[in-house]
Amino acid sequence: MIIMDELISIITPSYNSAKYITETIESVICQSYTNWELLITDDCSSDSTIEVIKNYLEKDSRIKLYVLDKNSGAGVARNNSIKNAKGDYLTFIDSDDLWDKSFLFDSINLCKNNNYSFVFSSYHRRNEDFSINYSDFIAPTRVSYNDVLKSCPISCLTAFIDIKKLGKKYMPLLKKRQDAALWLSYLKETDYAYGIKNPLAVYRIRKESLSRNKLKVIKYQWQLYRKSEKLSVISSLRYIILWAYYGYKKYSGI
Repeated sequence: MIIMDELISIITPSYNSAKYITETIESVICQSYTNWELLITDDCSSDSTIEVIKNYLEKDSRIKLYVLDKNSGAGVARNNSIKNAKGDYLTFIDSDDLWDKSFLFDSINLCKNNNYSFVFSSYHRRNEDFSINYSDFIAPTRVSYNDVLKSCPISCLTAFIDIKKLGKKYMPLLKKRQDAALWLSYLKETDYAYGIKNPLAVYRIRKESLSRNKLKVIKYQWQLYRKSEKLSVISSLRYIILWAYYGYKKYSGI
Protein backbone atom coordinates (compact mmCIF):
# COMPACT_ATOMS: atom_id res chain seq x y z
CA MET A 1 0.00 0.00 0.00
CA ILE A 2 1.32 3.45 -0.94
CA ILE A 3 1.69 5.84 2.01
CA MET A 4 1.15 9.41 0.83
CA ASP A 5 4.31 10.79 2.41
CA GLU A 6 6.10 11.85 -0.77
CA LEU A 7 5.20 15.10 -2.48
CA ILE A 8 4.51 15.11 -6.24
CA SER A 9 5.11 18.41 -8.07
CA ILE A 10 2.84 18.94 -11.08
CA ILE A 11 4.12 21.33 -13.75
CA THR A 12 1.59 23.27 -15.84
CA PRO A 13 2.13 26.15 -18.28
CA SER A 14 -0.90 28.25 -19.20
CA TYR A 15 -1.58 30.71 -21.99
CA ASN A 16 -5.08 31.86 -22.94
CA SER A 17 -6.43 28.62 -21.50
CA ALA A 18 -9.66 29.87 -19.92
CA LYS A 19 -11.74 27.56 -22.11
CA TYR A 20 -10.13 24.35 -20.85
CA ILE A 21 -8.08 24.92 -17.70
CA THR A 22 -10.99 24.37 -15.29
CA GLU A 23 -11.27 20.76 -16.52
CA THR A 24 -7.52 20.30 -16.18
CA ILE A 25 -7.40 21.59 -12.61
CA GLU A 26 -10.45 19.52 -11.63
CA SER A 27 -8.77 16.37 -12.95
CA VAL A 28 -5.81 17.11 -10.66
CA ILE A 29 -7.99 17.84 -7.65
CA CYS A 30 -9.80 14.52 -8.17
CA GLN A 31 -6.60 12.45 -7.95
CA SER A 32 -6.74 9.53 -5.51
CA TYR A 33 -3.15 10.35 -4.46
CA THR A 34 -3.54 13.64 -2.62
CA ASN A 35 -0.03 14.74 -1.59
CA TRP A 36 0.71 17.00 -4.55
CA GLU A 37 1.38 20.59 -5.49
CA LEU A 38 0.17 22.08 -8.76
CA LEU A 39 2.52 24.80 -9.99
CA ILE A 40 0.93 26.83 -12.78
CA THR A 41 3.01 29.43 -14.57
CA ASP A 42 0.99 31.74 -16.79
CA ASP A 43 2.70 33.07 -19.91
CA CYS A 44 0.97 36.50 -19.97
CA SER A 45 -2.53 35.38 -20.93
CA SER A 46 -4.80 38.03 -22.41
CA ASP A 47 -8.06 36.20 -21.64
CA SER A 48 -9.55 35.28 -18.24
CA THR A 49 -7.15 32.40 -17.52
CA ILE A 50 -5.58 34.06 -14.48
CA GLU A 51 -8.98 34.86 -12.97
CA VAL A 52 -10.06 31.23 -13.39
CA ILE A 53 -6.90 30.00 -11.66
CA LYS A 54 -7.20 32.55 -8.84
CA ASN A 55 -10.63 31.13 -7.97
CA TYR A 56 -8.90 27.84 -7.17
CA LEU A 57 -6.13 29.45 -5.13
CA GLU A 58 -8.71 30.48 -2.56
CA LYS A 59 -10.04 26.92 -2.29
CA ASP A 60 -6.93 24.73 -2.39
CA SER A 61 -3.54 25.69 -0.94
CA ARG A 62 -1.84 22.97 -3.01
CA ILE A 63 -2.36 25.09 -6.14
CA LYS A 64 0.19 27.82 -6.81
CA LEU A 65 0.21 30.48 -9.54
CA TYR A 66 3.18 32.29 -11.05
CA VAL A 67 2.92 34.91 -13.81
CA LEU A 68 5.73 35.69 -16.24
CA ASP A 69 6.66 39.31 -16.92
CA LYS A 70 6.50 38.77 -20.67
CA ASN A 71 5.26 36.12 -23.10
CA SER A 72 8.15 33.66 -23.34
CA GLY A 73 6.77 30.30 -24.47
CA ALA A 74 5.73 27.06 -22.80
CA GLY A 75 9.30 25.91 -22.14
CA VAL A 76 10.13 28.99 -20.08
CA ALA A 77 6.82 28.70 -18.23
CA ARG A 78 7.46 25.03 -17.41
CA ASN A 79 10.99 25.82 -16.24
CA ASN A 80 9.69 28.48 -13.87
CA SER A 81 7.38 25.93 -12.28
CA ILE A 82 10.19 23.35 -12.15
CA LYS A 83 12.39 25.93 -10.36
CA ASN A 84 9.75 26.38 -7.68
CA ALA A 85 8.92 22.68 -7.33
CA LYS A 86 9.52 21.16 -3.88
CA GLY A 87 8.41 17.61 -4.57
CA ASP A 88 10.12 14.23 -4.63
CA TYR A 89 8.59 13.48 -8.03
CA LEU A 90 8.00 15.66 -11.08
CA THR A 91 5.14 15.28 -13.55
CA PHE A 92 3.51 17.44 -16.20
CA ILE A 93 0.05 18.32 -17.46
CA ASP A 94 -0.76 21.02 -20.00
CA SER A 95 -3.69 23.37 -19.46
CA ASP A 96 -6.04 21.61 -21.88
CA ASP A 97 -5.41 17.96 -20.98
CA LEU A 98 -6.90 15.62 -18.38
CA TRP A 99 -5.81 12.83 -16.04
CA ASP A 100 -7.67 9.76 -14.89
CA LYS A 101 -8.16 9.92 -11.12
CA SER A 102 -5.60 7.13 -10.57
CA PHE A 103 -2.80 8.66 -12.69
CA LEU A 104 -0.63 9.86 -9.80
CA PHE A 105 -1.24 6.78 -7.66
CA ASP A 106 -0.52 4.30 -10.46
CA SER A 107 2.60 6.18 -11.55
CA ILE A 108 4.19 6.42 -8.10
CA ASN A 109 3.12 2.86 -7.34
CA LEU A 110 4.97 1.56 -10.42
CA CYS A 111 8.08 3.54 -9.46
CA LYS A 112 8.18 2.39 -5.86
CA ASN A 113 7.28 -1.26 -6.44
CA ASN A 114 9.89 -1.72 -9.17
CA ASN A 115 12.57 0.80 -8.20
CA TYR A 116 11.93 2.74 -11.43
CA SER A 117 12.91 6.39 -11.68
CA PHE A 118 11.08 7.32 -14.92
CA VAL A 119 7.64 6.09 -16.01
CA PHE A 120 4.93 7.23 -18.42
CA SER A 121 1.52 5.95 -19.46
CA SER A 122 -0.80 5.29 -22.36
CA TYR A 123 -3.52 7.86 -23.02
CA HIS A 124 -6.82 8.45 -24.78
CA ARG A 125 -6.94 10.84 -27.75
CA ARG A 126 -9.91 13.15 -28.32
CA ASN A 127 -10.69 16.17 -30.47
CA GLU A 128 -11.13 19.62 -28.94
CA ASP A 129 -14.70 19.23 -27.67
CA PHE A 130 -14.46 15.45 -27.10
CA SER A 131 -17.02 14.79 -29.83
CA ILE A 132 -14.58 12.44 -31.58
CA ASN A 133 -12.75 9.58 -29.88
CA TYR A 134 -9.58 8.66 -31.75
CA SER A 135 -7.66 5.46 -31.12
CA ASP A 136 -5.84 5.26 -27.80
CA PHE A 137 -2.08 5.64 -27.78
CA ILE A 138 -0.65 2.59 -26.02
CA ALA A 139 2.75 3.06 -24.43
CA PRO A 140 5.55 0.59 -25.14
CA THR A 141 6.79 -1.48 -22.21
CA ARG A 142 10.00 0.53 -21.99
CA VAL A 143 12.10 2.95 -24.05
CA SER A 144 15.78 3.89 -24.05
CA TYR A 145 17.63 7.04 -25.10
CA ASN A 146 18.09 5.67 -28.64
CA ASP A 147 14.41 4.69 -28.85
CA VAL A 148 13.33 8.26 -28.06
CA LEU A 149 15.68 9.63 -30.72
CA LYS A 150 13.74 7.55 -33.27
CA SER A 151 10.26 8.27 -31.93
CA CYS A 152 9.11 9.83 -28.68
CA PRO A 153 6.20 7.92 -27.10
CA ILE A 154 6.54 9.84 -23.83
CA SER A 155 3.83 12.48 -23.73
CA CYS A 156 4.32 15.59 -21.63
CA LEU A 157 0.90 14.61 -20.30
CA THR A 158 2.11 11.41 -18.60
CA ALA A 159 5.86 11.66 -17.89
CA PHE A 160 6.56 10.93 -14.22
CA ILE A 161 10.10 11.30 -12.83
CA ASP A 162 11.72 10.51 -9.50
CA ILE A 163 13.88 13.59 -9.02
CA LYS A 164 15.30 12.28 -5.74
CA LYS A 165 17.20 9.80 -7.91
CA LEU A 166 17.63 11.67 -11.19
CA GLY A 167 17.80 15.26 -10.02
CA LYS A 168 15.90 18.35 -11.11
CA LYS A 169 16.51 19.19 -14.76
CA TYR A 170 15.16 21.97 -16.95
CA MET A 171 13.84 22.09 -20.49
CA PRO A 172 16.28 23.51 -23.04
CA LEU A 173 15.06 26.71 -24.63
CA LEU A 174 14.18 25.26 -28.01
CA LYS A 175 11.05 26.71 -29.63
CA LYS A 176 9.52 23.24 -29.85
CA ARG A 177 10.44 19.68 -28.77
CA GLN A 178 11.62 20.90 -25.35
CA ASP A 179 9.84 18.00 -23.67
CA ALA A 180 11.57 15.36 -25.81
CA ALA A 181 14.90 17.05 -25.08
CA LEU A 182 14.18 16.83 -21.35
CA TRP A 183 13.29 13.12 -21.56
CA LEU A 184 16.53 12.49 -23.46
CA SER A 185 18.54 14.25 -20.75
CA TYR A 186 16.95 12.00 -18.11
CA LEU A 187 17.55 8.91 -20.23
CA LYS A 188 21.25 9.70 -20.08
CA GLU A 189 20.94 9.14 -16.32
CA THR A 190 18.81 5.97 -16.36
CA ASP A 191 18.64 3.12 -18.85
CA TYR A 192 14.91 3.12 -19.49
CA ALA A 193 11.59 4.88 -19.04
CA TYR A 194 8.85 2.34 -18.36
CA GLY A 195 5.38 2.50 -19.89
CA ILE A 196 1.99 1.80 -18.32
CA LYS A 197 -0.32 0.00 -20.75
CA ASN A 198 -3.52 1.27 -19.17
CA PRO A 199 -4.55 4.71 -20.54
CA LEU A 200 -4.45 7.13 -17.60
CA ALA A 201 -4.95 10.47 -19.33
CA VAL A 202 -6.79 12.27 -22.10
CA TYR A 203 -4.84 14.21 -24.72
CA ARG A 204 -6.86 16.88 -26.49
CA ILE A 205 -5.79 17.09 -30.15
CA ARG A 206 -6.38 20.68 -31.22
CA LYS A 207 -6.59 21.84 -34.83
CA GLU A 208 -3.66 24.22 -34.54
CA SER A 209 -1.37 21.71 -32.85
CA LEU A 210 2.06 21.89 -34.51
CA SER A 211 2.80 18.33 -33.45
CA ARG A 212 0.18 17.10 -35.92
CA ASN A 213 1.95 18.73 -38.88
CA LYS A 214 5.25 16.94 -39.43
CA LEU A 215 6.29 19.25 -42.26
CA LYS A 216 6.13 22.27 -39.95
CA VAL A 217 7.72 20.61 -36.95
CA ILE A 218 10.53 18.79 -38.76
CA LYS A 219 12.88 21.77 -38.45
CA TYR A 220 12.41 21.72 -34.68
CA GLN A 221 13.19 18.01 -34.58
CA TRP A 222 16.36 18.74 -36.56
CA GLN A 223 17.33 21.39 -34.00
CA LEU A 224 16.77 18.83 -31.24
CA TYR A 225 19.27 16.46 -32.85
CA ARG A 226 21.86 19.05 -33.81
CA LYS A 227 21.67 21.74 -31.08
CA SER A 228 20.44 19.83 -28.05
CA GLU A 229 21.90 16.35 -28.60
CA LYS A 230 24.93 17.47 -30.64
CA LEU A 231 24.50 14.65 -33.16
CA SER A 232 26.41 14.63 -36.44
CA VAL A 233 24.66 15.56 -39.66
CA ILE A 234 24.68 11.92 -40.79
CA SER A 235 23.21 10.65 -37.53
CA SER A 236 20.64 13.44 -37.52
CA LEU A 237 19.54 12.56 -41.05
CA ARG A 238 19.17 8.90 -40.12
CA TYR A 239 17.14 9.65 -37.02
CA ILE A 240 14.91 12.20 -38.69
CA ILE A 241 13.93 9.69 -41.37
CA LEU A 242 13.02 7.20 -38.65
CA TRP A 243 11.20 9.89 -36.68
CA ALA A 244 9.09 10.89 -39.70
CA TYR A 245 8.24 7.24 -40.42
CA TYR A 246 7.17 6.45 -36.84
CA GLY A 247 5.35 9.76 -36.55
CA TYR A 248 3.29 8.90 -39.61
CA LYS A 249 2.41 5.54 -38.08
CA LYS A 250 1.52 7.18 -34.75
CA TYR A 251 -1.07 9.53 -36.23
CA SER A 252 -2.24 7.73 -39.38
CA GLY A 253 -4.53 5.43 -37.44
CA ILE A 254 -6.45 8.03 -35.46
